[in-house]
Amino acid sequence: MNKPIILSEDVNAVPIVVEGEAAVKAQPAGPAMMVLGALSVSHCLNDIMQSLIFAIYPILKENYALDFTQIGLITLAFMFTSSLLQPLVGLYTDRNPKPFSLALGMGFTFIGMLLFSVAHVYGVILIAAGLVGMGSAIFHPEASRVARAASGGRFGFAQSVFQVGGNFGSALGPVLAALIVVPLGQGAISLFSLIAAAAMFILWRIGIWYKPRIMPRVAKKAAREAIHLSSRRVNFALVVLMVLLFSKAFYLSSISSYYTLYLIHKFDVSTQTAQIYLFVFLASSAVGTFIGGPLGDRFGRKYVIWFSILGALPFTLALPYAGLVGTLMLSILIGLVIASAMPAIIVYAQELMPHRFGMVSGLFFGLVFGIGGIGAAVLGYVADRAGIDFVYQVCAFLPAIGLLAVFLPRLKYRAA
Repeated sequence: MNKPIILSEDVNAVPIVVEGEAAVKAQPAGPAMMVLGALSVSHCLNDIMQSLIFAIYPILKENYALDFTQIGLITLAFMFTSSLLQPLVGLYTDRNPKPFSLALGMGFTFIGMLLFSVAHVYGVILIAAGLVGMGSAIFHPEASRVARAASGGRFGFAQSVFQVGGNFGSALGPVLAALIVVPLGQGAISLFSLIAAAAMFILWRIGIWYKPRIMPRVAKKAAREAIHLSSRRVNFALVVLMVLLFSKAFYLSSISSYYTLYLIHKFDVSTQTAQIYLFVFLASSAVGTFIGGPLGDRFGRKYVIWFSILGALPFTLALPYAGLVGTLMLSILIGLVIASAMPAIIVYAQELMPHRFGMVSGLFFGLVFGIGGIGAAVLGYVADRAGIDFVYQVCAFLPAIGLLAVFLPRLKYRAA
């Protein structure tokens, strides 16, 4: 059986690993809950501002007569910096840990929010989107590493606590935009810079906690020997994880981007009702994210990855043919099941490359952003030509890619 693997490293040290119940007893202390809670709150604040960009598109389009291509370029500016820079930032901080880089990264988001509030030129809007993306690129890989350092050996649990904050932030962003920015106008975006300032303070305090816990980077060869896998096996497993992440992110993109339009088209519900249904789905995804990590700690991450992606298949196949109530119930189940994969995928990838926590975290978080953006564009093109119903019928088969989890190796560690 694939038992949970508990690593007792702090940041970049080669782990001394035992398995099963003995591993839990060997841990000197539990998770640093204050630190994990602060990271989760910071993640929530970061993703509120992130999701705000997409929520204010109608305002920007109306104010500056933007076409859909220009709107797409705003998304590209954000995605380019947030997706492509994340693994590079992670690689750099693997070699040169920076305990206060989290607060610095949030500073870019702070400036980006202020620019959005005063931008009256399209070029400035693009710069603002790029700055928010840059702040996100700096935040995610290093915050994921700090979560691991604060885990007390419960790595899946720590990732779940960290990631669930981002899920709730993504759900809250559009709601806050509707309540604040829509009635008050573009200038009200400056109020969200206060959120960035609060996050900077929290992350500075986290940096103070984290600084004395940074350990010297160990040799690459020694780290790989710790998991007793060849570099070829490690690289193959990472490719499998990326493909699994593609199926998850692409399907979730079909719901997060077009779910409201699908409900309005198929069931003739009001926009408000559709938004409530979307919020319920996003909330269920947040719950799924929270439970996925602890389940991986308890039963093994490979099994959670297998179940969370492939297990959603019966529900995704049924969704296009369900009534309104059935659609709501199925979307809740899909959110719960499929979202539980992310913490398990991140921790499994970190365990494959224990000398590259930041790079691996940045790579996989960046993939989520990138695939989500590409998926939204591709699915929009398909929906224009074949209809939104066809999009959901085709995307229903994406979780079948979860069968590839059978190729993930069991991680066996040498005691150091």
